[in-house]
Amino acid sequence: MNSRHRKMPTRVCAILTGAVFAATCAYADAVSTFYKNKELSLIVGFSPSGGYDIYARLLARHIGRHIPGNPNIIVQNMPGAGSLRAANYLYNVAPRDGTTIGMFSRNLPMIGVLGIHANIDFKPDNFTWLGSPSSFRNDAHILIVRKDAPVKSIDEARRSDLPGLVLGAIAEGGAGNDVPIILRDTIGLRVKQIVGFPDSAGTFAAVEKAEVQGRTVDLSLVKSVKPEWLKPDSALHVLVQFARATRHPEFPDVPTARELAKNDAARAIIELTELPYVLSRPVAAPPEVPNDRAKALQKAFLAVNNDPEYLNDAASLGIDVSPIGSDGVLHAIDQIASAPPDLLDYLRKLFGSAMSNQ
Repeated sequence: MNSRHRKMPTRVCAILTGAVFAATCAYADAVSTFYKNKELSLIVGFSPSGGYDIYARLLARHIGRHIPGNPNIIVQNMPGAGSLRAANYLYNVAPRDGTTIGMFSRNLPMIGVLGIHANIDFKPDNFTWLGSPSSFRNDAHILIVRKDAPVKSIDEARRSDLPGLVLGAIAEGGAGNDVPIILRDTIGLRVKQIVGFPDSAGTFAAVEKAEVQGRTVDLSLVKSVKPEWLKPDSALHVLVQFARATRHPEFPDVPTARELAKNDAARAIIELTELPYVLSRPVAAPPEVPNDRAKALQKAFLAVNNDPEYLNDAASLGIDVSPIGSDGVLHAIDQIASAPPDLLDYLRKLFGSAMSNQ
């Protein structure tokens, strides 16, 4: 038998096994010692009460017990420029020792790849990525509209002889701003946006007061803060689903944007602009976090998304839990970066216009 295939002596195996075990214990002890009695900051790039804040606070309640040393987690809201302020802070200012993590807009990695915003001061693939608690598998980004709006269906909302929908959006260039533009360009939605509401709560209030006729929003957020909107006797109804390859099981009669695409080119734009939803609530630490702490944070992130207490709380909030880890985030970023040049040019115009209006 070739010597390379001979079994290793039992005593050598025992020595190596012991060495690996000792190294693992030393790693765990070092991380635990570092985090013990410390506070870990979770920066959220949006105001309280929105979808990002709900996910962040849920994560903060549970992830600490999965990090060696069980640090206390403190949530800090840092709104501004569609969470760009928070992302830049995390990348350039926050401590790189593993005591700060952040959650910011799902669109920012794409905008960073496109290189269209002078104020973006980060490279998306250089963050220490933890993952996203939702890959949007059980969620949908919906166009929800008042039933007393002049148009009653998605077909009417595309007709040139009828008034377009008036939708509300936050003045930050986020998904609530961009999706109506994408739907206009790809499915022929006739829409006017009233941009400038301070936060998601303000936009919800504007819809209820009939200041606007509807908005685009994550289904999970509606379930969390406005579940009455989804009841059969609600004053609102859903006209189209975005970020879905297939219809959401709770809305089998509502078409997806892909179904309504005017042609193959429009469908390709939809599919590319839906990619950020795979990293729906991206969570990252700054670059250059020490390797042992980075791995501990990444392991804790995946563990908390399988924690029964976390899952029970998520279910009570009505939010989607379909996590991806750091590799999943980097894969999505690579997919965006490798898209055909004509599609990337479309995105540069779309997001460039939105950013220039901030």
